[in-house]
Amino acid sequence: MKRLFTKNNILTIPNLLSLLRILMIPFIVWLYIAQKNYHGAALMIILSGATDVADGIIARKCNMVSDFGKILDPIADKLTQGTLFICLSNKYPDMLWIFALFVAKEFVMALLGYITMRNTDSVNSAKWYGKLSTFVLYASMISMILFPDLPITAVNALIVLCGFILLLSLTMYTRFYIKLLCKK
Repeated sequence: MKRLFTKNNILTIPNLLSLLRILMIPFIVWLYIAQKNYHGAALMIILSGATDVADGIIARKCNMVSDFGKILDPIADKLTQGTLFICLSNKYPDMLWIFALFVAKEFVMALLGYITMRNTDSVNSAKWYGKLSTFVLYASMISMILFPDLPITAVNALIVLCGFILLLSLTMYTRFYIKLLCKK
């Protein structure tokens, strides 16, 4: 198996931006839970999303795509999303069901990604359906944070949307990984 992680592909601007997103998580929690500063928390989440977009653009345009970055970037996304699900479950207990679905999906994805990496010596980048899922999850959660007085029917619709997009992403990625493994 080739060496996936070297100093040159770990210490890059995109990877540092991913690390910055991870470091922003406690501040988002503090703003949302302790300070009840919903606009501040939403702004931090949007800033986190902007660094996510920036790291992808920089990685591609400056030829800084690395296997380490392909792993670190989604970890930053998942840690942020999982934290937001937990934070929102304080106000909306049904978010715990979405969090459970999220954890199950990520477990399956990590397992399939690991099996694929071991069998193909490659780390795969996010696909369009994963990016769509991330966008929908963030948009839904930011809406719930920014508008804490949303009618419960609107909140429930957003929760159902989150569940649907997680299932869609899981289905599409599972199909993708199975096709890759069958080619091997």
